[in-house]
Amino acid sequence: MTKANWNYPTAVKFGPGRIAELPEALKTAGIKKPLLVTDAGLAPLPVTQNTLALLKAAGFEPGLFSDVKPNPISANVEAGIAVLRAGGYDGVIAFGGGSGLDAAKVIAFMAGQTRPMWDFEDIGDWWTRADPKGILPIVAVPTTAGTGSEVGRAGVITDETTHTKKVIFHPLMMPKVVIADPELTVGMPRFITIGTGMDALAHCLEAYCAPGYHPLADGIAVEGIRLVYENLAKVAADPNDIGARGHMMSAAAMGATAFQKGLGAIHALSHPVGALYDTHHGMTNAVFMPYVLVVNRPAIEVRIARLAAYLGLAPSFDAFLAAVLDLRAKLGVPHTLGDFKVDGAQREKIGDMAIVDPTAGGNPVELTRPLALEIFDRAMAGRL
Repeated sequence: MTKANWNYPTAVKFGPGRIAELPEALKTAGIKKPLLVTDAGLAPLPVTQNTLALLKAAGFEPGLFSDVKPNPISANVEAGIAVLRAGGYDGVIAFGGGSGLDAAKVIAFMAGQTRPMWDFEDIGDWWTRADPKGILPIVAVPTTAGTGSEVGRAGVITDETTHTKKVIFHPLMMPKVVIADPELTVGMPRFITIGTGMDALAHCLEAYCAPGYHPLADGIAVEGIRLVYENLAKVAADPNDIGARGHMMSAAAMGATAFQKGLGAIHALSHPVGALYDTHHGMTNAVFMPYVLVVNRPAIEVRIARLAAYLGLAPSFDAFLAAVLDLRAKLGVPHTLGDFKVDGAQREKIGDMAIVDPTAGGNPVELTRPLALEIFDRAMAGRL
């Protein structure tokens, strides 16, 4: 597969085998003593241990912090900050899927701050409260193809006291260098491969549908959708298809680059469901996707018809919706929230949380509480 170096939106070293360049990436970022942050499940696996061995062979003395849940909570961040400060680390390697990447970025961000983390939630200009000198440099190494957090300036952390997902943002949370090596994704379980891939699709799709004039984001999103549509099923069928895995890794980064335009109701509903039921974020997005498309149809029908034509489908909303449903079925994505072990007990709370989620404002149709509850009910019953 082709290797490439990109400088958009940050320095990206893309291609098989590029993990070998991690020591040089650390030097480029000015990191001499790195703390590798990942999730608990990934820490003992060969992909992580081999990376630590690579760093040690290059003369580094890396630390390891892995007390990170699949939906990282503030306690995970606080524990990571304590380890970072105690070890005197001067930079962070954000390693893994979205959970590890987000937690790592927020740990690096909070390393030298004196204010509480929630003071930097992505609201207005709250990010200006941070001391930029207290933010440590980050090198990101994604091992999944989903969130695209490796090219983002934010991290999603759950406030465990309120069971609410919150976005912590600062421009300097953008990693200095990204190592995007598709060979690192080969060992992902099928469920994670599919869930993260559908997350990338949701990012691209919602960015494309978000209102507002941003043709740069639209162009990136459309090509990202094509890459997922043509490659996710290939990866699910053959985990060793490095070419397809590379295209999925590109699509993930493209989604995160494009969604600066906005997200929407898929994420606004997925966030509270994930926070309350601890479901996989990408798979939750996949469940909600067709129901949100249907309720948004009046505002996006023409735009989706153009997208369908680009994908080689009949140029219509119905053709694209059918393609999404077919892809979900082919991959074994649950069709309803009930199939996903989500019940209706917290329906009202989910409605309240969805409309104040920071992604709700990007929905092409105003996400009122009644509409959020309608989408939830449709997803529970499987009613399109």
